[in-house]
Amino acid sequence: MLGVIIGVGSVVTMLAIGEGSKKSIREKISKMGTNMISIRPGGTSQKGVMLNPNTVQSLTLADLAVLRSQGTLLSALSPQVATRGQVVRGPKNWNTSLQGVSPDYLDIRKLSVSEGRAFTEQETGHSEKVCLLGKTVRDKLFETSESAVGSVIRFGRIPFRVIGVLASKGESNFGQDQDDLLLSPYTTVQKRVLAITHVQEIYASARSENESEAAQKQVLTLLRASHGLSDGAEADFTVRSQQELLETFTSTSRMLTILLASIAGISLLVGGIGIMNIMTVSVVERTREIGLRLAVGARPWDILLQFVAEAVMMSVSGGLLGLLGGLIAVSAIHGVTGWPTAITFTSLWMSFIVCVCTGIFFGWYPALKASRLDPIEAIRFE
Repeated sequence: MLGVIIGVGSVVTMLAIGEGSKKSIREKISKMGTNMISIRPGGTSQKGVMLNPNTVQSLTLADLAVLRSQGTLLSALSPQVATRGQVVRGPKNWNTSLQGVSPDYLDIRKLSVSEGRAFTEQETGHSEKVCLLGKTVRDKLFETSESAVGSVIRFGRIPFRVIGVLASKGESNFGQDQDDLLLSPYTTVQKRVLAITHVQEIYASARSENESEAAQKQVLTLLRASHGLSDGAEADFTVRSQQELLETFTSTSRMLTILLASIAGISLLVGGIGIMNIMTVSVVERTREIGLRLAVGARPWDILLQFVAEAVMMSVSGGLLGLLGGLIAVSAIHGVTGWPTAITFTSLWMSFIVCVCTGIFFGWYPALKASRLDPIEAIRFE
């Protein structure tokens, strides 16, 4: 029974850790926008060497206009231009990322303003020097009791008026601080900071998660036509959706879960072999009892059913204790390490069914051996 207890407990624990990691990944990607589509310069090579997407100028505001006018499956669009630099307020300074975007960017990336307000289309059109602070930047430049809204900070030598503070989003799946940034109108960053006319990236949002794949194909078709690319020609941009990222992470996590559960299942196999060994010894030790039962009228089927039932009871009892031990282990792991865990009903009933099957499978041989004993020889057995 101890082998079954350890095996079932290990399987339940490993599956809970695997399911927890998948759930955590889905939640984090959902916070980034499950129907988000990103368009980046790319695919352009020179002498066989791929160029840095940030140096390629294949995306323009004309592309943005095409997507806005013809992208029927898109609900929101935002260009992005970004740079890093030192942001200063009085004696305090912090190196962060300045991202120029449109007001739709907040909806696309599931961002919200916790203090103040977001910038408007009018401020974007006039290239106003206004910005939104991420929580990390706000904490580095302002005291907790201070209000950041209305203050003036400098990015390099350019002053920006703070009109809002973004709600915290924490770390991304790649360990990046999503609160370490400044958001400003993309026209402001284009003209006043970078002095460029192209855009470095375009973010779009499909009308719904179910239409994400169709929207991605539509974006690809529209931009190929806008860039005058013939069929078969290499695109000078790349289109990616959050669904692709989600499927990649989920697939990897699923494979790791199966691997962990398989390793834990070895303990269950060892427990089943232990049950078979114990039942085989039990048949030998109870040979005279079996012979006596057969002699007074028991059928071979009765003997077979008796030993199979004993094996099943042994494995099921161990399985129930293993389930309890697994639940305790999952709770302890989550409490001590903080790892995300998720216990599913499927994993519990599957473990129970496996226990029953283990008892039947490994108890069948010794039970069959017992049912085939000759009554006379069994009674004479010493």
